[in-house]
Amino acid sequence: MNPTMTTPEAPIRVYLVDDQAMLRAAFRSLLTQNARFRVVGDTGDARRAVTQIGELRPDVVLLDITMPGLSGLDAIAPIREVCPRAKILMLTHHEGESFVERALEAGADGYLSKDSEPAELQLAIEAVHRGDPFLSPKVAGVLLGRKRSNDGTIAIGGRMSSLTPREREVLQLLALGKSNKEVARGLAMSLGTAKKHRENLQRKLDCHSAAELARLAIREGLLES
Repeated sequence: MNPTMTTPEAPIRVYLVDDQAMLRAAFRSLLTQNARFRVVGDTGDARRAVTQIGELRPDVVLLDITMPGLSGLDAIAPIREVCPRAKILMLTHHEGESFVERALEAGADGYLSKDSEPAELQLAIEAVHRGDPFLSPKVAGVLLGRKRSNDGTIAIGGRMSSLTPREREVLQLLALGKSNKEVARGLAMSLGTAKKHRENLQRKLDCHSAAELARLAIREGLLES
């Protein structure tokens, strides 16, 4: 062989896990248009995915979070067991920091919003395949939760992470449209304490209405949309 000739790179072998068949078909169609990728399998059942991934040994697994039965987050560990070399890229509508942090802590290599541009999906697959972690800019912004402190410096840290467990309970009820009295009754606390929790939540989360609280709670996975 001529030493100046280059050998074409082998395609990245991708396995798709998403419970929506139409989305799987769309992802498969998108990826197969590029010779850099080869879709080796897909399923809407995370448990079936674990078995097939162990047999097919893909390079990258695209994994949704919300699925019937075994969730994507709970599927990360068994996928790692059957195919340690596979890179796992979460591909989901959930952009809340709690989902992102849980996925990364469980061992995901990247996290991409389904609202991302098609080109970003291909970039993300290539990034995790070569060993680089990947967070889409939209998701990274949520995770970092950059806020300016009084002295003008940037403080890093998600807004939700500053809440106490009790404040999360109050947030869930307020997001459901409960009044201060209903929150107090539901959590067996005084009306004054419920009002104080609401004030703290509005300050910490920079939310000033029940609608804003509801949107935030849904995004963070505290409520179903």
